[in-house]
This record gives sequence, structure tokens and C-alpha cells, in this order.
Amino acid sequence: MKITVGIPEKDREEAAILYWDAFGEKLGFTMGPKYQALMFVRSVLRPDHGICAHDDNGRLLGIAGFKTAQGALVGGDFNDLRKVYGWVSAAIRCSLLSLLERDTENERFLMDGLFVAPEARGKGVGTALLDAIVDEARRRGFDQVRLDVVDTNPRAKALYRYVGFKEVKTSKIGLLKHVFGFSASTTMVRDV
Repeated sequence: MKITVGIPEKDREEAAILYWDAFGEKLGFTMGPKYQALMFVRSVLRPDHGICAHDDNGRLLGIAGFKTAQGALVGGDFNDLRKVYGWVSAAIRCSLLSLLERDTENERFLMDGLFVAPEARGKGVGTALLDAIVDEARRRGFDQVRLDVVDTNPRAKALYRYVGFKEVKTSKIGLLKHVFGFSASTTMVRDV
């Protein structure tokens, strides 16, 4: 397996599909239908805010995204939403997405999503990507990595614990659980 910082252009389509497969359940009500969500993700994907795992044949196995003051793996703004969804739908989506927005901070490196191809799960890809996120945080001068995981993803939470992340806070989202499909988000931190 080869781990690299940055997403090659040849993998943009596959990255968008893997992203939607991982987060579509949480974002489906807000970003659907799927074909429009994929158009949006493809258009705003920041290759410089992702770390990739490829197999020996160059096939994309997974990505760990991160967020900085310069952007996120999948960010975008109102104008990006408008181009895909139109004015009214973009305004609604922008309002809903702002409720999920996580701040960047100067103290910790923010991991912003981890997703692995279904056929590569359970084979060490996620662990390798998490190790690479820690290495990238260290390279950028951070002492800790922070991430958030939703309560409907116990498998990810178990992986994060396994590689040394500790839970520091859990936040419930109240009635928004009916929009996003999860009830709470746990912030986890790991020293680098």
C-alpha cells in the first residue's frame, strides 16, 4: 500500500463516490439527490486537503481528509452550491450545512473525514491513513489531532480508540437528528 499526501486528478471521480458512500446517509437529506451531490463533491474536492491510500496497482483504497484555515477536503460555499442546485435550494442547503460546520483551531490539526473502499475495509487501510494524518499534523507543527465521529458510526469510533484517540466531548444535536440521521457527535483527540 502506498500513502501519499494529495489526491491525484485521476482519482477525483472515485474519491467523490467513496466520499458519498461514507457520508451520504448523514448528508443525503441535505445534499441529495445522489447525482447532484456527486456533482457538487467533484466540483469542490480539494486534492491538497487529502491523504490517499492506493494499492500496488494504483487503485484508490481510501482517503483521510483534513481541514485548515485555507479550506477542507470537501468545502465549497454558496456559489458552489448554487451552480449545482440553483439559488433557492442552495440557500436552504447552505443553512443546513452551516449547522455541521466545525471550526479549525490553532491548537490541533483537524481530521475532516476518513473513508475506505468497501472491499478494502478491515485490511489496515484506515489505520495507515490515521497514521499518515498524525504524521502530517507533526510535519505542520501540531501536538494533537482532533476529529469528530457521529454516534451512528461505532466502527469508526472503535478504530479511533484503537489507534490512540481519546474522547473529550460529546454533543447532542437535538431535533436536527431527523435531518442528519445521527443524535450526537463525539470529539476525539490524539497526541502526535
